[in-house]
Amino acid sequence: MLAITSKSPYALRALVELARVGGADPVPLGEIARRRDVPVQFLEGLFGTLRRAGVLVSQRGVKGGYSFARPPQEVTVLEIVELLEGEVGVEARVAGGVWAEAADALRSVLGGATIAEVAEREAEAAAAPMYYI
Repeated sequence: MLAITSKSPYALRALVELARVGGADPVPLGEIARRRDVPVQFLEGLFGTLRRAGVLVSQRGVKGGYSFARPPQEVTVLEIVELLEGEVGVEARVAGGVWAEAADALRSVLGGATIAEVAEREAEAAAAPMYYI
């Protein structure tokens, strides 16, 4: 009812990396795949879908790769999940009751987080001090 396949977490990891290292210049898909330990062939399919949907743009050639078509501050996690998985929680909302509430909560959390925010959270977590006893 509220299933999300491995496509969305892999895509989110890759998009966060693209937001982190990207900018005006495209980033090669192989570099993103290597840095985030995502199979490059799998990522090709995911990024192809996101390119066709207008989230990403690609550039061919030696200096080719992918970049965001829109700023990562404008791309929500919900948008990515729904592009790759279909509408989130359709069956749950039909079932009603607690299932509909769970679907609405999931949509709210995913819709309230952008790729840029996820990248910021990840950077903050990586910079958090470690205390050893």
